[in-house]
Amino acid sequence: MHIHQKSEHLFLIDLDQEIEGFRQFISAWVYQGHKRTILIDPGPASTIPIVKEALRELRVNWLDYILLTHIHIDHAGGGGLLTTQYPEARVACHPKGIPHMVEPEKLWQGSLNVLGKVAETYGPIAPIRSNMISYPEKIEKGSLKVELFETPGHASHHLCYLVDGILFAGEVAGVNITMENDFYLRIATPPRFIYEVYKESLYKAANLDCDKICFGHYDTREDVNNVFDKAKEQLELWMETVRRHFEKDKKVEADDIFLDLLESDANIRAFAKLEQDIQKREKYFAINSINGMLGYLKNL
Repeated sequence: MHIHQKSEHLFLIDLDQEIEGFRQFISAWVYQGHKRTILIDPGPASTIPIVKEALRELRVNWLDYILLTHIHIDHAGGGGLLTTQYPEARVACHPKGIPHMVEPEKLWQGSLNVLGKVAETYGPIAPIRSNMISYPEKIEKGSLKVELFETPGHASHHLCYLVDGILFAGEVAGVNITMENDFYLRIATPPRFIYEVYKESLYKAANLDCDKICFGHYDTREDVNNVFDKAKEQLELWMETVRRHFEKDKKVEADDIFLDLLESDANIRAFAKLEQDIQKREKYFAINSINGMLGYLKNL
């Protein structure tokens, strides 16, 4: 079952991949309210058939908006394919991302260079027609109102969207894994990481008035203040830990820093409870985030 109803109007679509550990990892969101339907982050090309099937099950025959939190291939790569099914949909995107979605060849080659076989599994990025994609400073259609907030940090082209008290946060607060009687939150600071920009965006999102946060990875939480408080603490802890190791040894390995963080960061202490394939995935992306921080320190 790919669809999970989270509230009367809110649905999560699982975009599981045929990659080890890439299950219950990528969220596409559908919000149906005010007689409108919006979809947030359609996901990569490889999972557009899942999205189309889910939309059919939800009886969506008209899609008002496709909102992109950022243009990374796992969130936006399939947007162009979806617009062929829903040509009436308007696509919202950060202005820095629009040229790359209209002519995605450079973005696709960059994804291949960084992600390799993972990008090949996601599939090539289909272009979005230029007359379908824009950066609206706000969205109002009938009684539907969507607020847009620029939140660079995870990526320079990152946006958050606020709809009826629901914050579609992309990766501004990191990656969430919902666990019974436990908490797992992992920072997402890949290269190129700039500490001051990431922090400013995190605090900006934390100050928004919302009662639910929907993650790009993964699921939703209603303890919004708690999530942002932990995300702020985690940013400082990781930055301090990476800096301490780097100052001691400029050639420090990210793996060694990760082992330190497993002991010191309560937000990822539940790592040991994760299934082996999820652990492998989480370690890969944690190392990527640590390398982002190391790159930042090397460039100071």
